[in-house]
Amino acid sequence: MNRVAQLEQFMTKPSSALIEDLKQIDGDILILGIGGKMGPTLAKMTKRAIDEAGLQKRVIGVSRFSAGALQQELEDAGIETIAADLLNEDQLQGLPDVKNVIFMAGNKFGTTGNEHFTWAMNAYLPGRVAEKYKNSRIVAFSSGNIYPFSEVTKGNCSEDIVPSPIGEYAQSCLGRERVLTNFSIRNHTPLVLFRLNYAIDMRYGVLLEVAKAVHEERAIDLTTGSVNVIWQGDANEYALRSLLLCSSPPKILNVTGPETISVRWLAKEFGNRFDKQPVFEGNEQTTALLNTASQAHQLFGYPSVTLQEMIDRTVSWIREGGETYNKPTHFQERKGAF
Repeated sequence: MNRVAQLEQFMTKPSSALIEDLKQIDGDILILGIGGKMGPTLAKMTKRAIDEAGLQKRVIGVSRFSAGALQQELEDAGIETIAADLLNEDQLQGLPDVKNVIFMAGNKFGTTGNEHFTWAMNAYLPGRVAEKYKNSRIVAFSSGNIYPFSEVTKGNCSEDIVPSPIGEYAQSCLGRERVLTNFSIRNHTPLVLFRLNYAIDMRYGVLLEVAKAVHEERAIDLTTGSVNVIWQGDANEYALRSLLLCSSPPKILNVTGPETISVRWLAKEFGNRFDKQPVFEGNEQTTALLNTASQAHQLFGYPSVTLQEMIDRTVSWIREGGETYNKPTHFQERKGAF
């Protein structure tokens, strides 16, 4: 088994709690925007949980599937796929009616200079999806970027903090939430707004970026000096289990790990493991985009993969030359320009 297969085998292993929750959810599961960084592993986890539970639910994934072998890979894993452009009204309306929808489609990187497309994907499309699936449960991925910067020493943003998004990407994410909330109330559609901060996969994410900078002896910008992260497998599981939390008006749920992580400390941890001295530039600001996910942890338990385990796995991945995506998080961005 190659490294990627081993990683995904670990990342997509369902917990007994997920298996039991899926037994309580009637109907098939549709994943809109399955072609992103998280969609494939979320789908594979869903299929494994369904199989282990002995259920007969279908898992259906929708994406453009414009390049690569992802569509065949998903089909080989027992996931039904549909190639569609969700902004094409005929193709959207042609999708099957399904009782459970995980709505992951959106746009972030490349927003600057292409703002109109980001708003179409993040604020217009959600309304069309909400009308199409008004009789379904919907878990809609959102972002912690909609919150204001918080003082690092004074506590992170909980779900009751009033949004204050910086930049057009974050503004369009709040637009997504407002549009979905309107249709949830109007049509009594049960929904969860899933505000995620920095999922971690060995192939991308904040930990990989900091670790590679240390390993390659490149300077690390400390201006944004603190971050939140969560193992992607745990974030995927939380999303699936959130189908049982859907309500009208929508339930809001922050999703990230329990720690506020110092970037300086993180770099030193990687430096110790690589036997290299981290190089820093800039000074830590007193604020950062930080969320607290205590409500999610109360509902679902703490993430199964700890921060130290993520650090160790990242180190091993880099040492072994594991495959990586060229998809930086831009966690250092403070003006909302993506």
